[in-house]
Amino acid sequence: MTTTSVPTDAPTGPTTTRPMPLPTPRGPLGEALLRLLTGACADADELHAALAAVVAAPPGSWLEDDDVQLALLCLYELHYRGLEGVDDAWEWDVDLLTVRATLERHVEDELRARVPVPDCADRTRTGVAARLFRLTEEDDSPSLSRYVARRATEEQVREMLVQKSVYQLKEADPHTWAVPRLGGRAKAALVEIQADEYGGGDPERMHHALFASSMRGLRLDDTYGRYVDHVPAATLASANVMSLLGLHRRLRGAVVGHLAAFEMTSSLPNRLYGNGLRRLGHDDEATTWYFDEHVAADAVHEQIAARDLAGNLAEEEPALVDDVLWGAAVCLAVEGWAGAGTIARWEAGESSLRLPL
Repeated sequence: MTTTSVPTDAPTGPTTTRPMPLPTPRGPLGEALLRLLTGACADADELHAALAAVVAAPPGSWLEDDDVQLALLCLYELHYRGLEGVDDAWEWDVDLLTVRATLERHVEDELRARVPVPDCADRTRTGVAARLFRLTEEDDSPSLSRYVARRATEEQVREMLVQKSVYQLKEADPHTWAVPRLGGRAKAALVEIQADEYGGGDPERMHHALFASSMRGLRLDDTYGRYVDHVPAATLASANVMSLLGLHRRLRGAVVGHLAAFEMTSSLPNRLYGNGLRRLGHDDEATTWYFDEHVAADAVHEQIAARDLAGNLAEEEPALVDDVLWGAAVCLAVEGWAGAGTIARWEAGESSLRLPL
């Protein structure tokens, strides 16, 4: 395990598993879902009617629709920390699973239409790893990290942390769903990566705790899910896609590819994010530790993810090679869309958030 030294004044990260605060609905689907979950309506008829209306008049993009993505986030959250004031028994409710499956089908169909499976002539362990390295190297999405390093204002950096908090405060959890679905060397590699993500047994080193420390360093609330209402659909979609891939055994190859691309495109961007913080005067270790930790850790993780995780899975289950490559391409595409949207708003002199901080 590769780690940096522990800052002596680093604040302790979150130690509770409090549920996510209930978000504000963004349309009739989310409204019906939250009314059902909080007991404001007695049965699921209203929810099914709202879903039928969305399916009958579908949005231009399921991935970019605020109502759809917020509803999905809430449905997925029942499998993580839960929702404040909502009975945990809802997690396996048949009506909710039916609604989630319908939304997932449309989201996955759109992903498959927009993100083709990368070609790969050499489908061996080394060939798949090499294709993943080439795929990530060729990614030409606008660089949010480079913008932060060179140009971002204090307020824009705070917005960046808010955007990332939707996933980063539960960092690694969506990919961990894959652990019981793998075997052999691929499983061992995944556990090795995830053990680092969870601090190697030290709760203060867990990466979500380090991210919470960065948030506090920029005067932000590190409460889990605190800023869901603030972020656009593209940010919700980024987190939701991870849950979609992680929660389905049939997509285990895709979630492995997603994690591989995520790790392989992490080290340099985190160096740039850390540089951006220091450029703005945030040079205390408790604030930059999260980003500095990832520079070292993910330089190792990218090798493990490409060769030992994805490469070994390709060797152990050859039928999953296309899924692995597709999952990696999905990661790059979805993260790229979200980052491009943020940069476009900033360059237009606007906030990237739906609500002011």
